[in-house]
Amino acid sequence: MRLLYVVQRYGDDIAGGAEQFCREVATRMCGRGHRVEVLTTCAHSYTDWANAYPPGTTREWGVLVHRLPVAHRRPHALFDQLGARVRHGARPRPLELQREWVRMQGPWVPELPAWLRRRATDYDAVVFVTYLYWPTWAGLRCVAGRVPTVLHPALHDEPPLWFSVFDEVVHRPDALAVFTPEERDLVARRFRSRRPVEVVGIGTEVRPATADRFRARAAVGDDPYLLYVGRVDPAKGAAELVDFFVTYKDRNPGPLRLVLLGQPVMTLPRRDDVVVTGFVDTATRDSAIAGALALVQPSYFESFSMVLTEAFAQGRPGLVQSRCEVLLGHARRSGAALPYAGYAEFEAALEMLETRPGLADALGARGRAYVDAEYAWPVVLERYERFLRAVVAGSPARDRAPDAGGTRAAAR
Repeated sequence: MRLLYVVQRYGDDIAGGAEQFCREVATRMCGRGHRVEVLTTCAHSYTDWANAYPPGTTREWGVLVHRLPVAHRRPHALFDQLGARVRHGARPRPLELQREWVRMQGPWVPELPAWLRRRATDYDAVVFVTYLYWPTWAGLRCVAGRVPTVLHPALHDEPPLWFSVFDEVVHRPDALAVFTPEERDLVARRFRSRRPVEVVGIGTEVRPATADRFRARAAVGDDPYLLYVGRVDPAKGAAELVDFFVTYKDRNPGPLRLVLLGQPVMTLPRRDDVVVTGFVDTATRDSAIAGALALVQPSYFESFSMVLTEAFAQGRPGLVQSRCEVLLGHARRSGAALPYAGYAEFEAALEMLETRPGLADALGARGRAYVDAEYAWPVVLERYERFLRAVVAGSPARDRAPDAGGTRAAAR
């Protein structure tokens, strides 16, 4: 198959979960013999969409990557004012106002619609990653019905999900590919779409690691530690986590530490038992996971949580926010994570991990078995290929689209 992925950002140094998934699946599908291309922007940061990469076409790990420039950075003050009107203004929200919000949300790439109109029928399928951003909204308007299309919505229950403008996004593609059963259920609850929805998951690579590298770098010695990985941001549940941990340590003195492996965007307490590393390389990150008592995932909003399955792959358990349906679902299906809601449950779960010898390792072994069965990359890619071939074969657009001089037929 010849596949085109459309995504808001793309690059080895971009840490967003949806972007990581797109890069991994594009590279691995290329490695399985498919002709894979990516249409993306020159932006690196999702906060302002400033152009950071040069425009043009490059080949990255076998994938042909086309980058188009963003017209302008997000106007934060105006965007915030418009967001307040859309979220809290009169009901129903005017659709044109919502569309302007999507354009300001960005990244706004005026060249993208024309590029897709010229090129879309060169591909067997065009795959859009994430529902939230302008390239998906604008791109689907151009190509849906002309070529087989797939959307990875990567959605969770957040205020923009309920904007009616996103009905346009979800109802246009031939099929949706979601990451978890909980995301599938949310699609049904919110959109009542008759489009096929397939749970494909996200692959997890098992990379053997030991804790020595990280313990030496972070100077934590032999102390047990709870690990958080990702941007240290209140929106990710990090502020609540730090508050819970500090309260726990005040009530339960001991050597346990909290390691925050990521860039802080919030003020943190100055304590010996709260260790902040900033950004680290992949090998150090894997080492940190391998040595953790548990990986804590406090986020209320997740569509998959790649870091949790990475911890499972390393044989480490999770301590997860149960008010997030996706995290609770992983905990129930795997038997490898302890869910909590509120401080009392956090304390009880963490106390069990600290005081019951062998519990963390036993939970971690369940997590490894769960990943091997459901989320090893070969398992996910087999499932994903079958899904894409079925979409291409069953799409009405397949028979209407021009053959582009035999390009698509040759790609198959």
